[in-house]
Amino acid sequence: MHLDVQDLRNFYYRSALGRAAQKSLRGRMVEIWPEAKGQTVVGFGFAAPLLRPYLKDARRVVTLMPGPQGVMPWPAGMANTSVLTEETLWPLETGHVDKLVLLHGLETSERASDLLEECWRVLGPGGRALFIVPNRGGLWARRDRTPFGYGRPYSPGQLDAQLRKHQFLPERHVGALYQFPSGDRLWMKSAGLFERIGRHVPTMMAGGAFMVEATKLVYPPKGKVQRKRARVPVGALEGAPKPV
Repeated sequence: MHLDVQDLRNFYYRSALGRAAQKSLRGRMVEIWPEAKGQTVVGFGFAAPLLRPYLKDARRVVTLMPGPQGVMPWPAGMANTSVLTEETLWPLETGHVDKLVLLHGLETSERASDLLEECWRVLGPGGRALFIVPNRGGLWARRDRTPFGYGRPYSPGQLDAQLRKHQFLPERHVGALYQFPSGDRLWMKSAGLFERIGRHVPTMMAGGAFMVEATKLVYPPKGKVQRKRARVPVGALEGAPKPV
């Protein structure tokens, strides 16, 4: 079940904890993808809070928001890039996306397999996808006061298996949201310390969320390939005079 876009907006833009979560996730993403000059960047779910660093240099930035969630205009003060779309039928051409970010899209989807197939379809050759999901063993997934407490949380192994099943190759794992999921002043003051320490923790012990960067696999045809030889007539008598 997708969350309502108003609740997501209020969390990420109007609460101290949400702004801290946005900073943590976006900082980790920029470490993986420092720039996107001349590229097409697409976000699905509620990825808008993370995509602002690419607005300046990217060829195009599109924020897809599923119908059950709802849509909001973004970015503020600029030309709108948000599109309300069917969850598994995106208004994008096949193979034209260079960077794809999913936040609050996969774990809340009731058709996760179909969604991953759509991700695979739009991703271009050499393109990369970043899947951001709640960590099953983290504290954030156990508290429903944040968006990470809804939907299906994952372990790194579970997400890897699902991505490989849909012809994605996981290449990098990064953890995020190491601070305590509370807006209390005491925990907010120590948020920076927890985030710095967490970056040195193995991914298997990731914080409230983790990111998996994956590339698109294109397999050759399965089974024995039969080659058909086309019969082309040889014009051995071409040019010879015709009999009278």
